[in-house]
Amino acid sequence: MAAKPTMIDDFNVFVIGQAGRLQYEALLFAASLRAFSPGFKGRLIVAEPQPGALWPRDPRIEDSLVLDALNDLEVEIIPFESKVFGSSYAYGNKIEALTALPAGEPFLFFDTDTLITGELTSVPFDFDKPSASLKREGTWPTPELYGPGYGQIWKSLYDAFGLDYASSLDLGQPDEYWRRYLYFNAGYFFYKCPQVFGKKFLEYAVTIRDTPPPELVCQTMDPWLDQVALPLVIHALGGGRDTLPEGYLDGATSCHYRLLPMLYAREADAVVSALEEICAPNKIKKALKSYDPIKRMVYQGRGQKVRALFDQNDLPRKEQAIRNRIKREGYWMR
Repeated sequence: MAAKPTMIDDFNVFVIGQAGRLQYEALLFAASLRAFSPGFKGRLIVAEPQPGALWPRDPRIEDSLVLDALNDLEVEIIPFESKVFGSSYAYGNKIEALTALPAGEPFLFFDTDTLITGELTSVPFDFDKPSASLKREGTWPTPELYGPGYGQIWKSLYDAFGLDYASSLDLGQPDEYWRRYLYFNAGYFFYKCPQVFGKKFLEYAVTIRDTPPPELVCQTMDPWLDQVALPLVIHALGGGRDTLPEGYLDGATSCHYRLLPMLYAREADAVVSALEEICAPNKIKKALKSYDPIKRMVYQGRGQKVRALFDQNDLPRKEQAIRNRIKREGYWMR
């Protein structure tokens, strides 16, 4: 028999929370973790950007009902200062927030558009070897016809930071095929110390943004900057693509749904049931109904109408085809 996975509960989980959509997604996330991971004993943190020169408006959570519900779920709200990115690149929040987390304490970051659907403490994390989500497509780079290919582009980045490029490759994949190169979705990542990870993440992201290698001259960095820097950080800290067994995150234990119409269209019945279960308590409902996509998709039944449009066992191969069908039927919301 296979050995049971090691139970680890002494780590911190954090997401970003701020005014607008993310405050409601953060509440959904927190409610799902409390409902489906009762064994988790670490700190559940919402990292919140503070007002400053890089934000034209106050970015803090503004809905008092959301704040009350988060408090009931024993969520800690930790402020952080935006010194580099702010509103010009909101994906940078996940980078700068790391500096506000306690040093030396293992952390697990999730995008707010994620639901916890199983016991997090059953996931066999090795926090000494960082990794991130492999639920991704070949979104970056996009090599030009007569320009540098995947290999040249990625090697230029490894060389820029003095990293060993060759050891990052998946030699089981063909040369110049995107899966050969270390690439993650930044929907989750983890490591043993947020300060160490965050310092390197910020250094790499700023360097790539401000002084990219010549091989990147034709490449678009917005919104991909975090996902370009992330594999370099993970590789530099001794992690990789195989440090977490398959089937847990982006599997039985979590679902990065990204958009509620897409959740209803393509996710498993258990995920839909989990969503509707955590939305049912009156205090949660009162807070979430302030956000139209949740109100219409969950509470007014549009999500179930979206689900009825598709055979979840025979979905279109292309995500865009799913999106287009939902839009044609008038159910698209974000």
